[in-house]
Amino acid sequence: MISNVPGLARAVPAAALLLTVTSCAHNPPSTRTSSEPSTAPSTHPATSERAASVNLRLTINGTPVDATLNDSAAARDFAAQLPLTLTLTDFHRTEKIADLPRRLSTSDAPEGAAPRAGDLAFYAPWGNLAVFYRDAPYATGLVILGRMAGGGTERLATADEVRVTIESAS
Repeated sequence: MISNVPGLARAVPAAALLLTVTSCAHNPPSTRTSSEPSTAPSTHPATSERAASVNLRLTINGTPVDATLNDSAAARDFAAQLPLTLTLTDFHRTEKIADLPRRLSTSDAPEGAAPRAGDLAFYAPWGNLAVFYRDAPYATGLVILGRMAGGGTERLATADEVRVTIESAS
């Protein structure tokens, strides 16, 4: 009977330590104080950037889709290249990509982003435009430029290659 006590004596402190670590590690945003830094990476431009946005029209294989650019340096630089006609090719069954005529300014850009379906983005390491039709994990070097209105993502997912014209709608 006493032979199990040493094992129990080791298990109780281990369980207590596990509970302590687990309760300390969980600190939801609603309980975070202003002195505690957020460890979550920035994924999208601030709401204030959306207020000074540029309206776009994407024509994907002949079908128009509305989009909006945010007010970042990269998005303004992208808008300066419009109108563009590009052939987007599939990448990882998540996004369509194409090279741009020139690289965009990333002077005020966050380190990276976690794109959502419908996002227009610039992947700085390769210098290409990425149009996401599925959510994707955080990627260093990805700069969100703006967002398509509903309906565009289905058109992107249907073929390996799509022809798109992007122009200002303002």
